[in-house]
Amino acid sequence: MTSQTTFYFSQFAGRKFFDPVGEPLGKISDFLIDVRAWSVESTEPQRPRVIAIKVKQGKDLKSYEFNNFEIRKYKGHLQLICKELKELNTDTLHNCIWLNENILDKQIVDLEGRKLVRVNDIRMVMIPSGTYALAVDVGVEGLFRRLGVLNSIASFMESMGMDLPSKMILWDDIEAVDFSKSSIKLSKASSKLNTLHPSDLADIIEDLDKASRTYVFSTLDDEKAADVLEELEPEVQAHIVESLPLEKVADVLEKMPADEVADIIDELGVKKAQELLNEMEDESSKEVRELLEYPDKVVGSIMSTDYMTFSADLTVEETFRALRKEKPEPSYIYSIFVVDKKDKLISAISLGELVISDPLLTLGQVMKPNPVMVFDDDDIDSLAEIVSKYNLLAVPVINRSLEMEGVVVIEDIVEDLLDKRKTK
Repeated sequence: MTSQTTFYFSQFAGRKFFDPVGEPLGKISDFLIDVRAWSVESTEPQRPRVIAIKVKQGKDLKSYEFNNFEIRKYKGHLQLICKELKELNTDTLHNCIWLNENILDKQIVDLEGRKLVRVNDIRMVMIPSGTYALAVDVGVEGLFRRLGVLNSIASFMESMGMDLPSKMILWDDIEAVDFSKSSIKLSKASSKLNTLHPSDLADIIEDLDKASRTYVFSTLDDEKAADVLEELEPEVQAHIVESLPLEKVADVLEKMPADEVADIIDELGVKKAQELLNEMEDESSKEVRELLEYPDKVVGSIMSTDYMTFSADLTVEETFRALRKEKPEPSYIYSIFVVDKKDKLISAISLGELVISDPLLTLGQVMKPNPVMVFDDDDIDSLAEIVSKYNLLAVPVINRSLEMEGVVVIEDIVEDLLDKRKTK
C-alpha cells in the first residue's frame, strides 16, 4: 500500500472486496464515518474517519470494522483487501453516519455557498493513520463517474477543446441535513448551520422536504431559531410550529418580537394557539395576547412592543449609557421616545440626531415638539404614506389617551411602501 491513496466512493460501491490471496468475500455497500471530530470547532481541516464498512455477503448485509482493510492496485484498478473480518459492535454507532445512506445522492448545505446542493460522489483518502472522507463532489463530473462514463465524456470534451466542470466542497464546508433513514442525530452544539445568516438559513430550510426542515430547525439554538423563524414563509412557519414539541416552540417564540409571534399565532388553530400562549412565560404571552386583540388592518395589529422610552430630563450621555446596558436589537432604536410621567409621548429623537448632540444636553433640550405619530386603531394603509413623506425608519404608536403603545419599524411595511411607490 502506498503512503497515500485517494479514491472516490463510486469506485468501490457495489464492487467486490477480497481476502489477501485475491478471493472475493462479498460486495461493498457503504462506509461508516465517525463525525465526532467533524463536529468540533477547529481552525484545522476536519476529516471524518472511516470506522466500518457494510458489505453484502450472499443475501446478508454485514458490517465490519475497517481497521483490517487496505487498498491495493491490481491491473490498473483499485481493490479493497480485508486481512480479517471483525464484526462491528453496534454500540459504536453513536455519532456516526453511513455515507451512502445519509450523504450520497442527498441534499446537503454548502456552508460557503449558503445553498443546498446534491452529492454525486465522495472523495476519500487512505493514509497510514486511517481512511478519511475529504470532500463531496457536487458537479457533473461526479455524476458521470458514478455512471461509469467519465473517461469517454472527458475525452470527447477534450477533443472539442472544452473542460469538464468539477465542483468539490471540502468536508469542513458542508452540513448534512437528511437523517430520515437513520437513528443518528447530531447534537445542537455540532451544527455548523448556526454560522449562517438567518435569511440564508431560512432560504435553505424552505427548500428542504418537511422532515428535513424540522430536523434542521431543531439543531439550532433558541436565539438563532428565533431569528430564522421570523424569516420563513408563513406556511413553513406553521409546519415547523406544528411539528416541534410545544416546549421547544414556546422557548423560541419567547425570544421573538411580540408582533412577529402574534402573526404566527394568528395563523394557527385555536387549540394550538392557546396551548402555545399558555406554555410561554406570562409576560411574553400577555404582550402577544394584547396584540391579537387588535382587528386586522389596523396599526396595532402589526406594531412591535419592543421599544425604549426615556424622560426629558435625562442627558444624552445617560441615554447612551442606558442603551449600552440594555443592548436592544438595532431595529428597536431607530428612534428613542421621550415620554412624560404618565407615559404620554412628547417627542421622538432619531439615533442620528442623538449621536451628534452634546452629551451634556438633556433630551428635553435636544428633542423637537409635535412628533409624527399614529394611533393604534388607525388604518394600516396610512403608514406607508407617513413613512415615505417624512423619511422615517420608525413610527411611534399611541392610544387615544396619547400613551405609547408600540412602534412600527420600516421593515414591517416595506412591501406596502414599495408597492405604493411603484404606482406613483
